[in-house]
Amino acid sequence: MSAFPFISNFQGDFLLQLVVSDVNANMDEVAESAAYHSVGRRVAPQPGKIVRVRKAGEADFFPRQLKVADSGLKPMDCLEFIFANPE
Repeated sequence: MSAFPFISNFQGDFLLQLVVSDVNANMDEVAESAAYHSVGRRVAPQPGKIVRVRKAGEADFFPRQLKVADSGLKPMDCLEFIFANPE
């Protein structure tokens, strides 16, 4: 595992958190890592929704199967995690 640290800004959470994922993880796996630290703790689950990922300040989400290594992200970038309807 090659660790990739990022700042998680999860929709509905009042905390920014340092979360570690793997550079070979895809965006769904990154979202799962972030959700583990927020959903069910300070953020209510939203059944039927998926969590999408985008770089803080950007309008577009990353493709769900895009790997961190191919995303252009740098360690300690801030990522936003947003509940969305499945495609």
